[in-house]
Amino acid sequence: MGPDTLLVAMVAMRITALIALVLLPAVPAFAQVDLTGTWARSGQSDNGAAREPVDLLGIPLNADGRAKALSYDIAALSATERQCQMYTPFYALVGPFPLQISIVQEPVTQKLLAWKIAGWGDRDETMIFMDGRPHPSKYAPHPHGGFTTGAWEGDTLTAVTTHFKLGDIKRHRGFSSDRATLTYRFNRHGDLLTVTGILEDPVYLAEPYVLTEVFRLTTNPNGFPLTACEPIEELPRLHEDPTLAPHYLPGKHPALNEVTERYNIPLEAVLGGPETMYPEYRKTLKDKYVLPPPVPAGAGAGPGN
Repeated sequence: MGPDTLLVAMVAMRITALIALVLLPAVPAFAQVDLTGTWARSGQSDNGAAREPVDLLGIPLNADGRAKALSYDIAALSATERQCQMYTPFYALVGPFPLQISIVQEPVTQKLLAWKIAGWGDRDETMIFMDGRPHPSKYAPHPHGGFTTGAWEGDTLTAVTTHFKLGDIKRHRGFSSDRATLTYRFNRHGDLLTVTGILEDPVYLAEPYVLTEVFRLTTNPNGFPLTACEPIEELPRLHEDPTLAPHYLPGKHPALNEVTERYNIPLEAVLGGPETMYPEYRKTLKDKYVLPPPVPAGAGAGPGN
C-alpha cells in the first residue's frame, strides 16, 4: 500500500470515527424507554366523575383548601374571564382524557428536546423539557400548562411541573394553588403505561396528594378535540353586572350534605383531610357509619329479565 493510499485510508477511518462520535449520543437520545403513542385510560382509581358538588373524599386538604372548595360556585365558570380557563396538569390523572405523547427533537442535532403530552379540550399541553434547562423564577408567568422538566431514573421518566395556575384537582371540587408542584413518574410495561402523580401544595394541602393511573396503548385515538375557545353570554346576570363573583359563604354550600344523605358517609369524611386517607381512619367511623339499605332484588334488571 502506497503512502497516498494509506493517507486516504487513515482520513476515511477518522471521518468514520467522527461520524460515530456525533451519532452516538443520538442513539439513546429519544429515550431509555419509548413513550410515544396514544394511551387510553385503562381505569379510574379516583372518583373524579362523582356527581355530588361536595365530595372531597381522600384529598388531604388543609383548612384553607377545604374553605376554598366549599366557597366554590360552579356558576363562576360562566363569568366571561373564566370561560376559557383550562384544567391544571394534574387533571391528566383525574380527568377522562387519554394521553397522546410525542417527541420534540432539536432541529439541528435531532437530539430529544422534550416529550410533549398533547392538550385535550380544556387541558393545556405539557412540554417535558429534557435538555437540562432550569425552572424559571417564582415571579415568572404561570401558564395553564405550567413549566416541566424531566430526567430518566433508570427506566422511569420523572418530570416536575411548576408555574401552573390555580385550578381543579377534582372536577370543580378541590383546588390547588399557583404555588403547587406536581411530580410525575412514567413507567412503561409493554402496552401499559403507569403514571403516578405527586401533588404538593403549601397553600391548600396538608400532605402530598398521590394518585396512580394506568393507560393502555391504543391504535384508535379518535382524534384530539383541542379547539379555540370563545367566551359567550351564558348567564345574563353575570354580563349585566360584571362585579358579581359567584360563591358560597362559609357554611352555606347548598350541597354540603348530599353525599351523607345518599350514602350515609359521615360529613367529616366527605370533607377530606390527611387523616381520612389512611386505612386506620375506618376505626373512627365504625360507630358512625350505617350501611345504606340493600338494593331490592331485580333492581336494575333490563326489560324481560
